[in-house]
Amino acid sequence: MRPADTSEEAWAVFLEVHRRMPPEQKLRKALELSEMGMRLAQAGLRERYPEADEREIFLRAVRQRLGEELFEKAYGRCLRDT
Repeated sequence: MRPADTSEEAWAVFLEVHRRMPPEQKLRKALELSEMGMRLAQAGLRERYPEADEREIFLRAVRQRLGEELFEKAYGRCLRDT
């Protein structure tokens, strides 16, 4: 599905480049994007909780990804705002 801010021509080029990309390169790109997303989420948490140490930022990021129920099953109620 073409993003609304992308022209049809640009989208066609993107799809062709993606089609020619070897599977290992596609996987590497997906992992890079995932890592970037996690870093952005952690940066947002650092701004929201400036007093938090790295362990707390890690736990808050995990809670964002897992949701409350699964987070509590895995980590318990270890954050002060839960």
